[in-house]
Amino acid sequence: MVRRIGLTGGIGSGKSTVAGLLVAQGAVLVDTDAIARAIALPGGIAMPALEAAFGPRVIAPDGGLDRAAMRQIVFADAGAKVRLESILHPLIGAETQRQAAAAGEDAVVVFDVPLLVESGRWRAIVDRVLVVDATEETQLKRVVARSGWAPEAVKAVIAQQATRRARRAAADAVIFNESLTLEELAQQVRGLWERWVRPGTR
Repeated sequence: MVRRIGLTGGIGSGKSTVAGLLVAQGAVLVDTDAIARAIALPGGIAMPALEAAFGPRVIAPDGGLDRAAMRQIVFADAGAKVRLESILHPLIGAETQRQAAAAGEDAVVVFDVPLLVESGRWRAIVDRVLVVDATEETQLKRVVARSGWAPEAVKAVIAQQATRRARRAAADAVIFNESLTLEELAQQVRGLWERWVRPGTR
């Protein structure tokens, strides 16, 4: 029986929707993106190190991380990306482990990890990797529609992420979420849950 599922997909692929559908099946979600946001809120444990590394230009008026300013720095400077990750990743990893342990040994835990393929370490942690896939054109349309970002900003994020081919190569299962209705997507998630978590029950 599968107990640990790594969930990943490019921006705008529908990964978060799939995460919610897995929770509806009974999974416990550990969202590394949510953890990353929380530790960079005003008073967050990452803020002193971020200010020390990048200065006041990345601090928003409320004392949290100015994400737009940080994105601009990271996209322009590969060294800045490395420094940022060296600060955030250990903190995210510790909180991820804490949340997974709190779920209990019998829980099915879904780790929602945008950079699962890029990090290279998750294969040894999870039992299965599920990739949510969509064409880059669809990713672009979805993100522009929901966030109001400029297309160039979305393309920059896509370029920083693993390629579709790399993600698919790392997957135990792929959901191609290109033109699925929500019910069709839910049906695919239920099918995976039955195969991975409740084998032999159909």
